[in-house]
Amino acid sequence: MNGLESIATLPMWAAFITFVILMLALDLFVFGGNKAHKVSVKEAASWSAIWFSLAMIFNAGLWWYLNSTVGPEIAKTKSLEFLSGYLIEKTLSVDNVFVFLLIFTAFQVPIQYQRRVLIYGVLGAIVMRAVMILAGAWVVSEFSWVLYLFGAFLLFTGMRMLVAADAEPDVANNPVLLFARRHLRVAEGDHGERFTIVKDGVRYVTPLFLVLILIEVTDLVFAVDSIPAIFAITTDPFIVFTSNLFAILGLRALYFLLVDVADRFHLLKYGLAMVLAFIGVKMLIMPWYHMPVQASLTVVAVLIGASCLASVFVTRSGSSK
Repeated sequence: MNGLESIATLPMWAAFITFVILMLALDLFVFGGNKAHKVSVKEAASWSAIWFSLAMIFNAGLWWYLNSTVGPEIAKTKSLEFLSGYLIEKTLSVDNVFVFLLIFTAFQVPIQYQRRVLIYGVLGAIVMRAVMILAGAWVVSEFSWVLYLFGAFLLFTGMRMLVAADAEPDVANNPVLLFARRHLRVAEGDHGERFTIVKDGVRYVTPLFLVLILIEVTDLVFAVDSIPAIFAITTDPFIVFTSNLFAILGLRALYFLLVDVADRFHLLKYGLAMVLAFIGVKMLIMPWYHMPVQASLTVVAVLIGASCLASVFVTRSGSSK
């Protein structure tokens, strides 16, 4: 691969970025994303359905455009790459949800304030992902052997997750949080949904701002896992970027959809760990065997589906005793 080869033209990039900005503006200023309120399961399910539908409409539009410009073979390949990348990113983002829940619980953040933290978290995540994806695409295009490092890293991460699946992160002693408390003036107590306040002419950050920092750092950590995972599917920066962003845009709705049932899917982390390990192996064996995108998609779906079903079965069995 020489240079950043992509099926996307400059107008396609511009149109997608405009769409993302428009959707974020609508969420913030029209649909009340910046107002404190408790998000119901119905609202979360509706937004989850909307984001999923938009992703599928985008993929259909991408297939239609490529089919009429570069031919059906490339159109089919790229649309499958987008679908696989989107579902992998969506699947891995479930782990984000579990950690977000731990952070909000540790800081006792009321449910009505969580939405504002998450929407700013999404904004920060979009910027971080854009930088990391473009940098990663350039590195892969210049040094293709980096893909094998990605594979080894994902395999190691997956195995580590399997071993430590039941261990909960120690939020209170997080190094980033300890650093922030040492270097920032923190006004303890409940200050509503404000990130900063002024006392005696001095500006302080609130505990909610510390929560936002942890949310951003958490997404950065997960991006280190998820971005190499999608490079196992495609090295096209446009496909990587669009599939990542659609998954991120639906992350907040996914959180509120799963927040009340997170305990029921306690075995899902094992499924996610196996997905990472599988993708790592897939990248490592590329010189000898290139697995079709459809096969990868099937394996990921089976692993996640099986872990979800096992979670429900084990929960029901445990509750029936």
